[in-house]
Amino acid sequence: MTSTFRTLTVPLDAETFPGGLPSFLVRDDVLCWTRREAGLVGFGEIARFTATGPERFLEADIWWRHLVLEADIEDAVDCPGTGPVAFGSFAFSKVSDHESRLLVPEIVVGLRDGQAWLTQLTFDDGELTEAGARAALDRWLSSVSVDGGSAIGGSAISADADADVVDPPAPGAAQAGAAVVRPLPLAAGATLHTGSLSEEDWMAAVAAGVDEIRTGALEKLVLARDIVATVPTGVNAAQVLRELSARYRECWTYGVDGLVGATPEMLIQVEGRTAQARVLAGTLDRRDADGMAGSPLEFAERVLAGSEKQRHEHDIAIQSLTTQLAPFSEAMNAHSEPFILELPNVWHLASDVKAELAEVEGHVPTCLALINALHPTAAVCGTPTSVAGALIRKLEHLDRGPYAGPVGWLDAAGNGEWGIALRGAVIESPQTVRLYAGCGVVDGSVPETELAETWAKFRPMLEALGISS
Repeated sequence: MTSTFRTLTVPLDAETFPGGLPSFLVRDDVLCWTRREAGLVGFGEIARFTATGPERFLEADIWWRHLVLEADIEDAVDCPGTGPVAFGSFAFSKVSDHESRLLVPEIVVGLRDGQAWLTQLTFDDGELTEAGARAALDRWLSSVSVDGGSAIGGSAISADADADVVDPPAPGAAQAGAAVVRPLPLAAGATLHTGSLSEEDWMAAVAAGVDEIRTGALEKLVLARDIVATVPTGVNAAQVLRELSARYRECWTYGVDGLVGATPEMLIQVEGRTAQARVLAGTLDRRDADGMAGSPLEFAERVLAGSEKQRHEHDIAIQSLTTQLAPFSEAMNAHSEPFILELPNVWHLASDVKAELAEVEGHVPTCLALINALHPTAAVCGTPTSVAGALIRKLEHLDRGPYAGPVGWLDAAGNGEWGIALRGAVIESPQTVRLYAGCGVVDGSVPETELAETWAKFRPMLEALGISS
């Protein structure tokens, strides 16, 4: 055994798995970061880092940089996401007992811009070969398929492994941004339970938050709530991820160590010296458009983009991110006006931000260094951050754990994608899932309206679990 971290990346023929990466979501312990058909999927675990507290991002950054510094890397593809890769999930709060983590998988399958690859990662001293990497992938997949079929080079992915969950994307679906999905079977005997606060108590917390805002102590507060789903027949994490990836194609579907979801919000994406983010604040339930005059999108533009309250909430979120990102950037641009992001359950006011990173002390900042500066944004905490954070702890009566914390991946070159863990849940036992949702509270927020918004945001996970919403 050697302590040297070694990786081998070889190209794959993307056409041999036309369903894209969602066709690899067949194990409940899979590591996952996908959007549309692309992204990264990981199997196994060869190393793990955990931390708690205010320095968790920087401690993880140091651990990862030391790990890859002397790594033996053989990479025949050489694009973001190849070579050494770690998946990660971080606690929302610096005072949370929940352990933040980076996980290094044994096998990674990647797909990007029509280019596919396979990476094997190891600390063992045996020879790394393409045949060995393919065989290792087969070993991970063979335990979940007995029907034959092939995705790559003899892989044991079943040709109909997920046929009862979703249909393959329709021709042109990747361009159209839609997938053909079947009605979900209801989970037999599934029940929902109150989380940390009852609905009445949570609405009282929202009212208390509005009162604090009106004193001038803060401009915005984001309050979250949880519910618990019990599924007696068992929670199938792989099925949940496949459902989310098919139904919420414009979101980033994530799966890391029991945390699953599909987030519409990109905290930071780094490729070389370019950083990008997608900021959301302002939400409208699509069901509110039923029976209204005009097209649904016209309704969203009228009610959402035309709302002073929603625009104010969005402006706070944009200012929060750009202010925190500015010291690391030599140039930055953002949409002058937010656009309407259409999702199956809601509309959001959204803005994309792009920055060219500057060298800080002779180095371009890493993903985790940027996250350390950016998190938590006003979109998931409030502003001022310190005041909002203290008020969250006082009013929520909830440890958010990884909810609204950064989730994603990074590679040895400093590239990575980190979303905010929204529209998600933590699988707490084989039959129990804790779901989270939150709302931005500003002056003018109505508790009953905010409660209804949380149910709209629970909908993706409830649907994926087969629970009627």
